[in-house]
Amino acid sequence: MLLIGCKNGKDKPNVSDIKVDVRIERSEQAFFKIDTNNITAGLGDLRNAFPRFYPFFMQDILQVNPMDTSTFVIIKNILGSYGPINDSIQKKYKDLGWLRKELTDGFKYVKYYYPNYKVPGIITYVATLDAPGIVLTPDYIGIGLHQYAGKDFSVYRAEPVQQMYPSYISRRFDKEYITANCMKSVADDLYPDKSVGKPLIEQMIEKGKHWFLLDKFLPDAPDSVKTGYTKKQVDWVEENEGNIWAYIVKNENDIYSIDPATIQTYIGEAPNTQVMTEAAPGNIGQWVGWRIVKEYADKHKDFSVQQILEAPAKTIFEEAKYKPK
Repeated sequence: MLLIGCKNGKDKPNVSDIKVDVRIERSEQAFFKIDTNNITAGLGDLRNAFPRFYPFFMQDILQVNPMDTSTFVIIKNILGSYGPINDSIQKKYKDLGWLRKELTDGFKYVKYYYPNYKVPGIITYVATLDAPGIVLTPDYIGIGLHQYAGKDFSVYRAEPVQQMYPSYISRRFDKEYITANCMKSVADDLYPDKSVGKPLIEQMIEKGKHWFLLDKFLPDAPDSVKTGYTKKQVDWVEENEGNIWAYIVKNENDIYSIDPATIQTYIGEAPNTQVMTEAAPGNIGQWVGWRIVKEYADKHKDFSVQQILEAPAKTIFEEAKYKPK
């Protein structure tokens, strides 16, 4: 296929001839129409409308047994308590045509790199705030719109919610992150995490492979959306890449460490990387790992995406010869 240059200077494949049919179902609209005086009939209608999603919604998302009538009081409470939240969400997401287009574009790239990939259905839902924002089932990618009500949504500022989702996380509860998070779930499905139990540097690279793959699926999306960093944080890591790497390799014992506390310092959700300056964002290890993988890919332009992903992390580290300035 022909290659065309994209706006940010990267090469991306021409996917205009790849056909993808993305359909979005709205299960939350049916769920919140349930008559709280007749839960049994309402759940029956929901099951009939979404038979392949209903079991996952009830058991894995709401964590209730739909066959146990004693749990109906939980359903009734959710319908009552979250009704106003759903009303706000419906106003914000009355039309999802923009999301269908974004997902269609993303899945075209997925199909380019993985021609046999079966594009799942897309279904939205609204659940309790501690329920996941994205779920992957055998038939669907489920999008929990309760985690995308808008970064300034007043409910997210409540103290109990801030304890679950501090502001550095809840600021990402907005529409521009939906497509990226869906594509992250696809990347995780196609290339499951292989970092567990490995030394820090290898975990960084394994995690970096996921952002490398995500970047292939969303070549035009800003890095802030793919990484979860703010624009300011993206600028900072790019300007200080050499200093970041110098700090990490200075602590040589750290990069080969398998100590969970050491690994957690560099990988995972955090407002910043505490051992560095406050300006250094959290999860900086995955960002460095992504840069190392890209350096390796640049040195092996004849390799397919799959060959890059399957290369051992140790090999990638040795052959990338990553030395940022």
